[in-house]
Amino acid sequence: MTPRVARLRKESFEAQPCISVERAVLVTQFYKIYYGKDSMPVLRALNFNILCLNKTIYIGDEELIVGVRGPFPKAVSTFPELNCHSVQDLEILNSRKMTRYAVSDEDIEIYKKEVIPYWKGRSMRDRVFSHIPPQWRAAYAAGMFTEFMEQRAPGHTTLDGTIYKWGMLDFKAQIAEHLAALDYLDDPVAADKAEELRAMDISCDAAIIFAERHAVLAEKMAAAESDHQRKIELEQIAATCRRVPACAPRNLWEAIQMYWFVHLGTITELNGWDAMSPGRLDQHLYPFYQKGLAEQTLDRQSAKELIGCFWIKVNNQPAPPKVGVTALESGTYNDFTNINIGGLTRDGADGVNDVSYILLEVLDEIHLLQPQANVQISHKTPDRFLKAACRVIRKGYGYPSVFNTDEVIMEQMRTGKTLEDARQGGCSGCIETGCFGKEAYVLTGYLNVPKILELALNDGVDPLTDKKIGPRTGNPVAFKNFDALYNAFDRQLQY
Repeated sequence: MTPRVARLRKESFEAQPCISVERAVLVTQFYKIYYGKDSMPVLRALNFNILCLNKTIYIGDEELIVGVRGPFPKAVSTFPELNCHSVQDLEILNSRKMTRYAVSDEDIEIYKKEVIPYWKGRSMRDRVFSHIPPQWRAAYAAGMFTEFMEQRAPGHTTLDGTIYKWGMLDFKAQIAEHLAALDYLDDPVAADKAEELRAMDISCDAAIIFAERHAVLAEKMAAAESDHQRKIELEQIAATCRRVPACAPRNLWEAIQMYWFVHLGTITELNGWDAMSPGRLDQHLYPFYQKGLAEQTLDRQSAKELIGCFWIKVNNQPAPPKVGVTALESGTYNDFTNINIGGLTRDGADGVNDVSYILLEVLDEIHLLQPQANVQISHKTPDRFLKAACRVIRKGYGYPSVFNTDEVIMEQMRTGKTLEDARQGGCSGCIETGCFGKEAYVLTGYLNVPKILELALNDGVDPLTDKKIGPRTGNPVAFKNFDALYNAFDRQLQY
């Protein structure tokens, strides 16, 4: 890796994840004024617009790809409209021995005085729990269920190549065409469609505003910069941010920054449930890489440095922490961004290219928690690429993971995908198989099966709280054989 990437990597590795309440305060102030004044899609879009207008903008020393979710790297936003952390939650996160999120006393006080009072009973989680029977709440409090989307918005979405062909201004033009074509006379949901399209239009504007603010900051930094080379870089950052995401990218730098602004927009607007991924990044970036080489505006080393800078940006976005029992008992910094490498192209040709090898090299050299990567191996994959992947795998990182492209394609076609779309599909961050740009792999939560066994061994009583949360299935001392134990387990499971 270059000295720049090595220094950025060191900063990322050593940075302490912490909680930022900036987003929570901005959202709370917005909802106090505007809730109920617009449809929900438009309300959410206006909320996103406020965030893009007012959140702290950060450009770090030596960065080439810019933008972070919080006010600085490893600062994690919270999303009180979904699940509002309690003071106890924040104290737990601040004191955890593993995967600690630092929280200042000042921010806890802000949450206590400004955020919690407004969102108590209003957050999505509170509204869901108000409709749940006591028996279910007791099971949840004991850790029987976790992560059933009461803590996050749907995630696990992987992009296709759309954002490399059109910018936000192009999308706004398409939105305007759809709005003009709505049939209010014969389409009973035309008004709902109009609200959704209006929200999409506002969100496009918000993304452009966010990038423009980075351009302004980069220009100010360039004007004050004494180092000639860094001054040129900051001026290029400004030019890039004025181009994307408003317009389609023209070169590799713009293409990478385009993806990153779209990624940031998604995880800033709402806390998607992990695994927001760029899909076949090597295939998306390859045309820009080829163009740069042909025009002699790019060489392999500078391309690799840009990708390395992007890699570190992903690692600087830890996953937003959980609340309640899951804040206490589970946690990870990983937001599970996953990059698919290799596989096939849409027309069935081998998908491996020069950028595929660069991605493997960056993964090997930087070796950070995020992003993850997988290699898609088909019957057309060259041995050279497979061996290159194996040289990284044998070092024991656990990545890249390996998937059989031909099986992935057949499985998607079995569920009704077209051959072309299936070829462009692959794996999300939690390795679900899907069709990129066409669907999300929405999860519905986890069942704690060992806890069920624990109830079977304790006659339906949770030994941690001494509360009865399952049916009476008998004293295990009286179980005469394994079948008796299994029948008790099965009764707890069915309940």
